[in-house]
Amino acid sequence: MSASTALPPPKFSGVSATPTKFPSSKPTLLLPSKNCKSLTRCELKSLDNNKWTVDCVSGTGGDPIHIILKPPATTPLGMTSLDSAVKTSKRVCLFYCAEMKALAERIAAESDAIELRGITWRTFEDGFPNLFISNAHGIRGQHVAFLASFSSPGVIFEQLSVIYALPKLFVSSFTLVLPFFPTGTSERMEEEGDVATAFTLARILSNIPISKGGPTSLVIFDIHALQERFYFGDNILPCFESAIPLLLKRLQQLPDSDNISIAFPDDGAWKRFHKQLQHFPTIICAKVREGDQRIVRLKEGEPNGRHVVIVDDLVQSGGTLIECQKVLAKHGASKISAYVTHGIFPNRSWERFDHDKGGNPENGLSYFWITDSCPQTVKEVKNRAPFEVLSLAAVIATALQISCGFGSIFEVGSLFLLKLSLPWVK
Repeated sequence: MSASTALPPPKFSGVSATPTKFPSSKPTLLLPSKNCKSLTRCELKSLDNNKWTVDCVSGTGGDPIHIILKPPATTPLGMTSLDSAVKTSKRVCLFYCAEMKALAERIAAESDAIELRGITWRTFEDGFPNLFISNAHGIRGQHVAFLASFSSPGVIFEQLSVIYALPKLFVSSFTLVLPFFPTGTSERMEEEGDVATAFTLARILSNIPISKGGPTSLVIFDIHALQERFYFGDNILPCFESAIPLLLKRLQQLPDSDNISIAFPDDGAWKRFHKQLQHFPTIICAKVREGDQRIVRLKEGEPNGRHVVIVDDLVQSGGTLIECQKVLAKHGASKISAYVTHGIFPNRSWERFDHDKGGNPENGLSYFWITDSCPQTVKEVKNRAPFEVLSLAAVIATALQISCGFGSIFEVGSLFLLKLSLPWVK
């Protein structure tokens, strides 16, 4: 096929042989030409009530043809309105592990386009998982997501079994939401023989089967080691989100919002978050070694008379935060609060944090903000001062629309081109 090919006049309101570039973001379809000697590339350019615009080019290298088509009086083959299919929110079937049920319900409450679906989590007599995905036929052609929590090694295998099964049920796209990427938080690769389990988990997730719509999208919040983003392979699309906007919104609601300073417990936390918090006065602490002990000291900044908020990505035992609190109180901070995205708190270490009971920073914290990325912690600290939970639900609901978006647009464009039965492709 070339630019001079005769085209049936009834089908077209205009034909131009002006060369056109093809943006990679547009839905594209490859169709075989006569005798399958080459492929004709057809790209949907625009949808309009009065005309549809398609660009086509032959695989043999001729100039592209710019074609304007009159839409049929009725939608072909029962198709719904293409405009509405592109513009409306993508409907998402959200599955979840048992401990993420509360967060899943909050996510669904954020959008009518998100529908919760169930999984039966059972075990056989030998202890191995006995799992069942309800109404598996009903999710064919749907955008599907799974909300995971790898809170302990014991629950990872059963969730991976579901994660590997869902994309193979002919779903339009698959998104894995793993708010907390757990491995690598304490690993130090210091000598030959150390095993990087974060790399191992990243490789496992990178091999999730590809769904009908393409590779899996993976949503993670405030991953601990920034270099871990490079552990993932090309068969997964990691989307690294941050929960810091939730903190910013909460700080704006405080009565002393104009007296806030941000403290980072070490240089690593400063590198990670300072650009998102650059509008606040900054205080940086540092860990120094004295003999066999590591002591937190004030490196730069002035906490005197300020409400100082310590910011980090996660907390485990809480030792560093407590030492940082003591240093800031010693240097005259009027109030001290803390924020971490992931409140891990093994062995109930959250019990080490007390409420300041009216502004005594040497005795405790005014607020300790965490997100609901670690659901077990949320249950334990509920209604216990100084803890306050900032939910990820709204951010995840938005992320699901983004991660499912391209597959939906591509499907609409491809379906449109397939059902046109283009007469110039012989």
